[in-house]
Amino acid sequence: MLRPLAFLIWLALVGALTAQEITVRPLSSRADMVTGGTALVEVAGTAPLPELRLTVNGRETAAAFRTGPGGRVLGRIEGLPVGKSRVELRAGRQKARIEVVNYPITGPVFSGPHQAPFVCQTEAAGLGPALDSHCSAKTQISWVYKSNDPAKKGFQPFDPAGPRPADLARTTTTHGHAVDFIVRRERGTINRAIYEIAIVQDPAEPMADPWTETKAWNRRLVYTFGGGCRAGYRQGGAASALNEPMLALGYAVAASSLNVLGNNCNDLVSAETLMMVKAHFVTRFGVPVHTIGWGGSGGSIQQHLIAQNYPGLLDGILPTASYSDIISVAPGTADCSLLEHAFGGGSSQWTEEQKTAVSGYATWGVCTKGWIKSGYSPAWVSPAACAPVVPQGSARCTLEDNQVNAFGRDPKTGHARRALDNVGVQYGLAAFQAGKISAAQFVELNERVGGYDHDGNLVAERTVADKAGLRAAYRTGRINSGGGGLGTVPIIDFRAYVDLSDNIHDRYRSLATRARLKAANGHADNQVILTNPPPRLSISFLRQMDQWLDNIAKDTSPGTAAQKVVRNRPSDVVDACWTATGEKIAEPQTYDGPGRCNELYPNHGNPRIAAGGPLRDDVIKCALKPLNPADYSRPLNNEQLDRLRRVFPEGVCDYSKPGVEQGTIDGPWRRY
Repeated sequence: MLRPLAFLIWLALVGALTAQEITVRPLSSRADMVTGGTALVEVAGTAPLPELRLTVNGRETAAAFRTGPGGRVLGRIEGLPVGKSRVELRAGRQKARIEVVNYPITGPVFSGPHQAPFVCQTEAAGLGPALDSHCSAKTQISWVYKSNDPAKKGFQPFDPAGPRPADLARTTTTHGHAVDFIVRRERGTINRAIYEIAIVQDPAEPMADPWTETKAWNRRLVYTFGGGCRAGYRQGGAASALNEPMLALGYAVAASSLNVLGNNCNDLVSAETLMMVKAHFVTRFGVPVHTIGWGGSGGSIQQHLIAQNYPGLLDGILPTASYSDIISVAPGTADCSLLEHAFGGGSSQWTEEQKTAVSGYATWGVCTKGWIKSGYSPAWVSPAACAPVVPQGSARCTLEDNQVNAFGRDPKTGHARRALDNVGVQYGLAAFQAGKISAAQFVELNERVGGYDHDGNLVAERTVADKAGLRAAYRTGRINSGGGGLGTVPIIDFRAYVDLSDNIHDRYRSLATRARLKAANGHADNQVILTNPPPRLSISFLRQMDQWLDNIAKDTSPGTAAQKVVRNRPSDVVDACWTATGEKIAEPQTYDGPGRCNELYPNHGNPRIAAGGPLRDDVIKCALKPLNPADYSRPLNNEQLDRLRRVFPEGVCDYSKPGVEQGTIDGPWRRY
């Protein structure tokens, strides 16, 4: 009797140990950040599909569970109420529970209270009048196709119910599938933004969804980010996802109006909008193998800061004409208007070469024809620099006021705390030390340069930053420190060399980001810099990013995410520059090191670097030290030194020390 009983006990124990309990996890977003009442979930376990039953807050909910790509069991939950919900999945006696938190499709989720006022622009985008105060509009589905007739530029309207056009082009995806080049275009509103999703799809064949793979979609998503930088308070013009080269290769493409910094220079809202649009994409089409960021100038800022502050939303980034962030770019930009004022009206006469040397840029025209003419200086510090559609006087449009949820308000004024400062900055220091300007010019320049008051007016006093505003800039991740998640994503940074054409997109910006990555992580091996590549090569960089991410995904050996990014970089993805004739020169891209690239494409800087600041260009308010005559390589007489002491009563910048309140982000996925 004992032996059979012992066998039965052993068998029961083995069964208990080997039985796999079902688990459920959300795929479309974090469990605490579901939006629009819909979530795609994955079920793991051994329960038969027909037995799966789902309840939300104790009430059974219709949810179809089917096997999707890779044998994964997926289900789409719809109709989740706003707020917390208890989701329970049962299969016989097995059960799994998760708590989800759902937010309205109009947002916000983590960016803090919505900006007000807010001007709707759905009519201008062709979506009809806004349906509510959140600028909502009905979703529109349309179809376009690519013509093989060279005379027909762009995409042409396509009627899925009509005959195939005789000039319908074919395209071949990255997976080698030849398909008709027909694109499904979806437009609507999410998080008060006008979004657009484009995907190659033959309407006569099964539609791509979480359970169905198609030949036309390569299961990759490219999310595009637009440039510029202007205060928001408006929905902004629609952003197009109809990127022909990407779609031709089978990539899906997504974009939205609030992922264009020229519509709203707020990377928090951009990150949130990306999260929500991506969640919608996943519930409709399925989980992308990779989500890759793409965009230049202001689009590069969004990619860098989203990768740093909200890791996981983008798997790899492709910034072009890049900047590290906007808050650390602003001081050197606003300096242009200060310098222009200082150069005029004094006793000193200034040549263009001397102005250039003081500015640090390749040409003085970068200030006058670039930053000033484009309106960025002093607009970024001016409350009145709002878009014409924003009612006059209804909003303050400085960079910080536009991001007041992150910076907080000064209780005395009610305005956003400001992270702008030039106390102790010795403008033209490098030019004086090199003998390019005289001692008299150096002294008078710093006497005259002044600063900005809180309404963006030029005043004689230097600008003093709010310490709480500085702390917020660094700790909330408004400044790119190279830390957070940025060290764990592949970065392919490519740019045309335009330094000598009065263009604001200088080459050194990529190297400033590299210096920050090195300071935060000890290296920058996850970043590749490509200088002046022929435009036709840009789509090949997307393919290289795809390969890099594929390599990481296949790497199952031990190691951190940062280690896997570095060791899986393809051997041909290396720093390089190209000559005017298209010759590729593969060599490390440095600020002032040896090599042909620096001979061809010399780096420059900005007024803060020309005042002795570091290449990282991440010091907003410098630490101070007493003015010491021994620090100058050229003589200053006693009268000139006395004048400088009056300009700098608290001392001059000591860039050997961190800036005031300088630090890294407190942590990722911060809420406001």
